[in-house]
Amino acid sequence: MFISRAFRSSRSQSLSQRGKVRRVLQRLAGLGVLWAASLAPAQTAPAQQSFNLQLSVSSPSGQKPTADKSANGAPVTMTLQDALKRAKDNSPQFQAALTELGLAQQDRVQSRAALLPGVNYNNEFIYTQGNGTASGRFIANNGIHEYISQANVHQALSLSAVAEYRRTVAAEAAARARSEIAARGLLVTVVKSYYGLVIAQRKYATAQRAASEAEQFLNISKKLEQGGEVAHSDVIKAQIQFHQQQRDLQEAQLAMDRSRVELAVLLFSDFNQNFTVVDDLQTPESLPSFPEVQAAATRKNPELRAAVATLQEAKEAVAAAWGGLLPSVTADYFYGIDANRFAVHQFDPVTQQTVRNLGYSATATLQIPVWSWGANRSKLRQADLRRHQARVELSFAQRELLSNLQSFYNEAQAARSELESLGRSAELAAESLRLTTLRYQAGEASVLEVVDAQNTLRQARNAYDDGQARFRVALATLQTLTGIF
Repeated sequence: MFISRAFRSSRSQSLSQRGKVRRVLQRLAGLGVLWAASLAPAQTAPAQQSFNLQLSVSSPSGQKPTADKSANGAPVTMTLQDALKRAKDNSPQFQAALTELGLAQQDRVQSRAALLPGVNYNNEFIYTQGNGTASGRFIANNGIHEYISQANVHQALSLSAVAEYRRTVAAEAAARARSEIAARGLLVTVVKSYYGLVIAQRKYATAQRAASEAEQFLNISKKLEQGGEVAHSDVIKAQIQFHQQQRDLQEAQLAMDRSRVELAVLLFSDFNQNFTVVDDLQTPESLPSFPEVQAAATRKNPELRAAVATLQEAKEAVAAAWGGLLPSVTADYFYGIDANRFAVHQFDPVTQQTVRNLGYSATATLQIPVWSWGANRSKLRQADLRRHQARVELSFAQRELLSNLQSFYNEAQAARSELESLGRSAELAAESLRLTTLRYQAGEASVLEVVDAQNTLRQARNAYDDGQARFRVALATLQTLTGIF
């Protein structure tokens, strides 16, 4: 009894001590929450900065990104060719063009099969009510029991069938050209999105450097103010510039995230954003001469091939419509059994002989169209209208090819020629900022000159990056007419 009371007393004391400890911890936790809440406004900017650093991507200096890493593994490194391959697998427009090509190929196979003899094997049993004789009650039947088991070779010959096969061949060629058009159009889309992300990454890196330079200049102006070398207005201007660069950094972050999302929609069926792109804009491709481009466009232009194939398809449709006005021939060859007993031999009670049931027969039919209430001639007029439209579209495709070839080449040539100037401007802007900052520290330049040099440097870097992407997009657009060089 005494032991149990002592045990209960010690247990109650321990429980009371635990309750006191728990209350103390709760009070400390409450104080911690209040302390964190009081410090929250002061920590807003560092938290945003860490978020930006987490989503930073590779810059032209070659730093690897720290974002896009998940628990499943490292991000996928994507080149332009990898992106194009993935886009072909996930683009509904390109897959629709491939589906159209596959359907056209099967139409050609079916129309070719219609020109060749077809073989079927027919099995049939006919029972007729008897009338006391061997012939049965129905005149059309050969007896009470009739067994039919024979192979049938069927052949139909007509101008419409031949023209239909030729039409499907032309339709397949047109579908193949349209699939190539879809592939080249997808190339332009992927190039725009791919290098859009690359340029967004570069602009984000430029914005980071600009923000760092603005912060450094703000510190310089504060030190000079403390030494009495500059007025407080210079510090205010430096602070305004610093805040503007911070806002521009957030906008660059938003643009980079938007570009990543747009590219992820094209490349991944599961909307995966855990990937990085390779920046290969440092060495722009050379532009071939215009005669080479013109020769390639003549040989490899899919729009022109599609228009030519469409015109050929319309011509064959006219021939098929004419076939509806001409006679057609159908031939059938049968071999097998068509008898009152299902057997190779049977006894004939009339002739008292055993006869052979297995044999052959052949039929030929000449069908001459006479009257169809104008339906066949209406089909012919429809085919003539489609052929006229196809001729107009072919003529327009030829003119449009000449126009686009000249304009696309001029665009690519201008973008290529401006790259060197843009790169030189970016180098001069960087040197100008360095010299202007030194002059400001020596008291020879104003704060406005430094701010102007910072803005000029950022604009020059972004213009150079946009110029490189512009050339790649112009080259991809030119390749839609000429194919891959």
